Amino acid sequence: MINQLSSQRILSIDALRGITILVMIFVNELAGVSGIPAWMKHMPADADAMTFVDVVFPAFLFIVGMSIPFAVNRRLSKGDNFMKLQWHILWRSLGLLVLGFFMVNAEGGYNEAAMGMSIYLWSLLFYVCVILVWNVYSFSRQWVVYLLKGIGIAGLIVLAFIYRGGEDGTAHMQPHWWGILGLIGWAYLYSCIIYQLFKGNLYGILAMVALCVIFYAVGRQPAVQQSAWKWMAGQSGNAAHVSIVLSGMLLSLVFFDQGLKLNRRQRYLYAAGFTLLLLIAGYFLRPYFKISKIYATPTWCLYSAAICCILFCFLYWLIDIKHQSRWTHFFRPAAANPLLTYIVPFVIYALLHLLHIKLPGILHTGITGLLWCIFYAVVVMGIAKALNKGGIKLQL
Repeated sequence: MINQLSSQRILSIDALRGITILVMIFVNELAGVSGIPAWMKHMPADADAMTFVDVVFPAFLFIVGMSIPFAVNRRLSKGDNFMKLQWHILWRSLGLLVLGFFMVNAEGGYNEAAMGMSIYLWSLLFYVCVILVWNVYSFSRQWVVYLLKGIGIAGLIVLAFIYRGGEDGTAHMQPHWWGILGLIGWAYLYSCIIYQLFKGNLYGILAMVALCVIFYAVGRQPAVQQSAWKWMAGQSGNAAHVSIVLSGMLLSLVFFDQGLKLNRRQRYLYAAGFTLLLLIAGYFLRPYFKISKIYATPTWCLYSAAICCILFCFLYWLIDIKHQSRWTHFFRPAAANPLLTYIVPFVIYALLHLLHIKLPGILHTGITGLLWCIFYAVVVMGIAKALNKGGIKLQL
């Protein structure tokens, strides 16, 4: 064991994950609605501002960081040796990268004529393969599980060969960018390495948060971008995302590492101090780096991490201290199965286009569109819950 952590699920972490997923579904659908205030949309890249929408992705990264110590220590407690643990981390990272890679290529750049099929059919087949590969099966006969996973992997390979892009239809799948899941995959991989290297030490992790900020700042300098060190510019975004994951990791250890020998009041004081440090660092960096989600600037990262710290501190007080947790039941299926809940809207989107079903225009305008987005987010959460009951539970 690296840290002394409970083997039980922390309801406040699950609640934060569930709320983040619900808000993500809501804002993704809201992106297509016109006639709503600017604060309900992503800020432009050069705006030097952020809205609650711009905090959704960082919240995912923050929760990944909060979960890493529990996941690593849980596997160690089950008897995983060093190599088996590294294989598990690599497999999860690879899974996220593969998912992000496929989803990005389905967003644009495809040539349906050269593929010989609709991109929406291709996408649906992709999600079927995802379920086959990463579903948690309950069959007693292991060969059945291997068979289904093998069919899924073979399907992914076939879909990759079928895919064509470019105007002449000769281009194959390309990593234009890694997508949300791919970015999470890279940040997860680097953060797991850092957690093990520093053996869960708070000050070591805090130093790495600072190093990530420095790495980003150096990588964005014109002199560096024109030198042999220009690769740093390409990795600056990953460094920024890792800083958020590590912030979540640090807060998780502050609250739940029993080896720190802190009482509840001291843990809250440590959390408040860390949050204040994030806000102060963001304030002093802002003259040099605008707040921008698109550019993944340090100010955006630090402010987002601070917001997540404040939100979690409140949820921990409400749920784990005051034991007001009944309201979290709605979020639990999605919180326990975030990957499935994440892909459900993409499946719905592909189905609607494949069946040529178009929603009325009134659902994409003003207050009506806003209400529709709320309803849609709740429906998606309900679908995820129904799929869970039906035996579909994805786990990387």
